[in-house]
Amino acid sequence: MSTYVLNLIAVRLLIAALTLLIVSFAVFFATAMLPGDTATILLGQAATPEAVAGLRTAMHLDDPAYLRFLRWLGGFLSGDLGTSYVNNVAVADLIGGRFINTMRLAGITTLFSVPLALTLGITAAMFRGSLYDRAVTILTIGVISIPEFMVATSAVLVFSVYLKWLPALSFANDVTSVWQMLQVYAMPVISLTFVVAAQMIRMTRAAVIDTINTPYVETALLKGASRPRMVLRHALPNAVGPIVNAVALSLSYLVGGVIIVETIFNYPGIAKLMVDGVATRDLPLIQSCAMIFCIGYLSLITLADIIAILANPRLR
Repeated sequence: MSTYVLNLIAVRLLIAALTLLIVSFAVFFATAMLPGDTATILLGQAATPEAVAGLRTAMHLDDPAYLRFLRWLGGFLSGDLGTSYVNNVAVADLIGGRFINTMRLAGITTLFSVPLALTLGITAAMFRGSLYDRAVTILTIGVISIPEFMVATSAVLVFSVYLKWLPALSFANDVTSVWQMLQVYAMPVISLTFVVAAQMIRMTRAAVIDTINTPYVETALLKGASRPRMVLRHALPNAVGPIVNAVALSLSYLVGGVIIVETIFNYPGIAKLMVDGVATRDLPLIQSCAMIFCIGYLSLITLADIIAILANPRLR
């Protein structure tokens, strides 16, 4: 690996670190500017002004914003996520079990969406211009055009309200059998797969087509190789880098999609925990959950950039 490539990777990592710092600043001040006073919300409308003032002092809410930001950022970097205002429990303890549930949902979605998207994307490129290719393209564009909440809501209407096959809510903590697991994860996974797979199909198809258009692949076709053989044996091995890059980029859509899906299906994950924290103005909880999502998104984007650099033959 050349020094130039290492420098490019170092620059990408530095950009990711600076972006995360900017995001932490935005997350802190965006949550701090939420309407309503945190102390009043916690004590209720019947609380006396003295009680509210005492709680604000105890929670350091009267300190300057920059001091609260530096205190919070220092704690976050040292692994101390703070204490929940509402539950008076360490935020790390609240997030622990929810994080496992969110990662389980993301993992199951990845297991379903990646093979499906790669199969459709590669076969669409293999038979480019055919009726099958046009059908896949129209389908993916249609799915991309539909917001995540519409997909999730439609799944509830079809499978829960009309067909009554699946429960409208997903209680992951009550799973004791394979059938219950299917019931709990079916609709959230279907909704997220629609979001992730559509983007992945388009980018995979484009990556394979770019490789097919190279001279050595066209030479194989002129020598009599069938189109499936040309794609699977000659084009696909050289498109692995762009395809992995497409997978990493597409999986970043899980970060946004999982927030909506967990909320609609009442799935006990980090996103649902963050939404509940917004309702109660639990600032340490909101900030920690938001930062976890930002770290996940930036990690996938940075990984995609590094894979793109390593897969570029001109930089080898």
